[in-house]
Formats: sequence, C-alpha cells, structure tokens
Amino acid sequence: MASSAVNRWVRPEVYPLFAAVGVAVGICGFQLVRNVCINPEVRVSKEGRASGVLENFAEGERYAEHSLRKFLRNKRPEIMPSINGFFANPK
Repeated sequence: MASSAVNRWVRPEVYPLFAAVGVAVGICGFQLVRNVCINPEVRVSKEGRASGVLENFAEGERYAEHSLRKFLRNKRPEIMPSINGFFANPK
C-alpha cells in the first residue's frame, strides 16, 4: 500500500509542484527567521518583552532600508531591460 502512494506522488509530472511548494516554504522560512532575528519590533526574550515600546528609530530604519532595497532604489523596474529596449526603441 505504501508503494502505491509513492508511485502516485513521486512521478516526473509532480516535480514542478514539489519545486514550487519548496520555494514557497523556503521564502516563508527565510522571512520568519529574518523577522525573529533582526526585526526591532519582535522581542523573543523575557527582558525584551518587559521593556515595553522602544522608540529606537535608527534600528527600525536600518531594518527597513536593507542593502537589497538600497541597491534597487535607482534601478528601472524591468525584468529584461535589453529586450524591452529592443522592442520599445526600434532603430
């Protein structure tokens, strides 16, 4: 009975589904770890929770303005700029 379940789900047609679910779980896990570890509003320790609301704007700014956001700030929002330029600006 177990082999029929394995034969039903582990087929080449199901690999893209496994990949999509794996990527989604990976993104969720990354965001969870990022928020627990470096988000200034999340306090895991008892001492941090007892401190109440902190007005630490510099730490919040550092969290919100991470290096990827700074890198992409002045870039055009295009996936393939060379192809877009080819079709938008004909010679």
